Amino acid sequence: MTAVVIDTDTGIDDALTLVYLAAVGGVEIVAATATHGNCSTADSALNVGHVLALCGLPDVPIHLGRPGPISGKDPRYSFHVHGHDGLGDLGIDRLPGHQSAEPAAEALVRISRERPGEVDLLVLGAMSNIADAIAIDPLVLTRYRSVVVMGGSGPYQPAGTILEVDANVDADPQAAEVVYGAEHGNLVMVGVNVTTPAILDEQFMAALAAKAGPVTSFCSAILGYYLDFYQEKWGRRICSAHDPLAAGILLHPSWITRSADGPVNVRDDGYAVRARLMRTADLELPAFPLVETPDTHVVLDVDQRAFLAEFTDVLANADARLAGEGPGRS
Repeated sequence: MTAVVIDTDTGIDDALTLVYLAAVGGVEIVAATATHGNCSTADSALNVGHVLALCGLPDVPIHLGRPGPISGKDPRYSFHVHGHDGLGDLGIDRLPGHQSAEPAAEALVRISRERPGEVDLLVLGAMSNIADAIAIDPLVLTRYRSVVVMGGSGPYQPAGTILEVDANVDADPQAAEVVYGAEHGNLVMVGVNVTTPAILDEQFMAALAAKAGPVTSFCSAILGYYLDFYQEKWGRRICSAHDPLAAGILLHPSWITRSADGPVNVRDDGYAVRARLMRTADLELPAFPLVETPDTHVVLDVDQRAFLAEFTDVLANADARLAGEGPGRS
């Protein structure tokens, strides 16, 4: 059984990730902490509560975090990608979740102390809550079995390569700097260098649409808004599986086929901010001084076929799995 705490800015791909973790089997969702990014922290909490209740997990505690970056600046939301409510503006009557009075940062610290070495932390949004937890207890990340972050851009890319925006870092760069600079036991970067090529294609959409259960119907419905955004990138109604891939790697580290360990720095190019493994595409040192930090395990390549096969199977059969009619939860 894998026990996991999910820190999430619950937009569309986060919601798919929650369904995956609820339905894949062998996963205990210990708690969720809500952050900002795809939508507001308040909407993120409502959304995660709705998805967990839809999946038969209404009692998982949800802890609200900061409403914006630790700098105090106004948050910037990805409404154009996820809708103003984070779930595609479908007017969903969101099911009530179990919102706790305990703040997110305090919950993250408490869980790490109560179950040291037993729980994984999956970070899917702006890292404000994680930075706040580190401010309370600088060693908090050392007590999680692993900390898998969907945020970062990997090493510098070959000349001429253009990357997807590093949204979770750009949403709170100071928090990302705190996280990548903190003491940790096993910090894993699953950056846009590997999540962007993880494409949910027309076959995935068809497999999901072929099922009519409440969970699969919800997933198909919210994906419409996401696909509207992505079709302007590639001319096809397909999308990247950013957060789902991070969850898959947490559950299946063997899916990592190439990686590198080294310091990660948060860099501002004047247009956007990225977290970078301080190495070139050839894994050589960059042409400028770097800030030494504890090494992060940076994912460079993954077994996309294995991930997509499992993710498609779990999402398409989520209703049966959650009802105990398939492999389901255990």
